[in-house]
Amino acid sequence: MTLNPRLIFRWAAFLLAAGYCLRMMFFGGWDHFGGPFRFLTVWALFCSYFSFSRMMAIEEGRSKRRWDGFVSMTAVINTMVVFLYWRLYFADPNSVTTDGQLGAFHLEMYLHALGPALQVFDTIFIHRSYRRLGAALAWLFGVITAYVLWAELVLEPLNTSPSGTLSSGLPYPFLNNLEFADRAVFYGSNFAIGVVLLLIYAGIAWGFRRRSPAPVTL
Repeated sequence: MTLNPRLIFRWAAFLLAAGYCLRMMFFGGWDHFGGPFRFLTVWALFCSYFSFSRMMAIEEGRSKRRWDGFVSMTAVINTMVVFLYWRLYFADPNSVTTDGQLGAFHLEMYLHALGPALQVFDTIFIHRSYRRLGAALAWLFGVITAYVLWAELVLEPLNTSPSGTLSSGLPYPFLNNLEFADRAVFYGSNFAIGVVLLLIYAGIAWGFRRRSPAPVTL
């Protein structure tokens, strides 16, 4: 029996994402409205779970729909989570955690390192995504807009913690120390970072497809 490395990789990636999604559902902390879904990290995790499930369907011949825009967006969102989380954490641990302490090591490393890396690797080298940049950009704009509206219009009014000098309830402590105008600049600048990441990944993927043009076996 010949082992299929792609199938093994995708099963491993899918099962890891599924396991951490279940962990979030049951042990993610529901003491605040929205529970673990207050955090963009968890949105990215569930996007990864869905993305890997579609990649498994393609790998096993159960589907021919590529979901190119969605999986490209998912890789970008995951990379944004990694970049923003560690940049903010190393600048001030209290800006993204309630007590300045990281959570369980395996959880932090999966959510903010391994999981996103698996997603990016699949999109560039296996799925060979980034062929429909318009769709990816639309997904990126839609998800980020939905998250901002969720945070500003739902979480902020319905939660009293974390609290800051100007507001309370926004999911990340540092956001509660910013005026809305400053938060809008922060949201906009990070969307711009997402667009840049999308273009960078698209360029890498294009170069890889040119260097290794063999068709992907579906």
